[in-house]
Amino acid sequence: MTGPMRLAALAAASLLMALAGCQTNGADTTTGGVVRTNEPSKGDVTSFGDAFDGLKTVSDVEYYASDQAVAEAKNQFRAENYGNAGALFFKATQLAPNDGGAWMGLAASCDRIHRFDLADRAYGRAFKLVGASPEYYNNVGYSYLLRGKLQDARANFLKAYELAPNDPTVANNLKLLSSSVQNIER
Repeated sequence: MTGPMRLAALAAASLLMALAGCQTNGADTTTGGVVRTNEPSKGDVTSFGDAFDGLKTVSDVEYYASDQAVAEAKNQFRAENYGNAGALFFKATQLAPNDGGAWMGLAASCDRIHRFDLADRAYGRAFKLVGASPEYYNNVGYSYLLRGKLQDARANFLKAYELAPNDPTVANNLKLLSSSVQNIER
């Protein structure tokens, strides 16, 4: 064997030995099969000798995968790009299926593009997560207003008003409803 060939063979053998050392049989014998997370145990101390008690760890941070999608969806909604907002709210509901705010945003976006069938499904899911909140009833009332179902809109706006009588959005929607009743176009 020549010098370069011998060097390549030696390097390959070293690589195989290193890779063979990385294989495990599925059980970690050093910790008794327990996989460690970033959470310290009660008796653990930091490298400075302090106890971990009271220190904020990664699991304490309130960040969810859907946060970025919801933030961008709200920006799109405010910019009246309701289709884009709906797509982003849908993405947020896929990332965090128990995010009631994302479901409410998806429903409102669907209302604005007149996909009331999708809005009804999203409102159904949102109700299971957020419950009978003023925001829920206000949004459902607005949905019915957009559909021209004024009696249903009024019933939902009044439920929202009972729960939050000082909410300016609910008051404005009740005024909007009364002006809709007075100015019917046929």
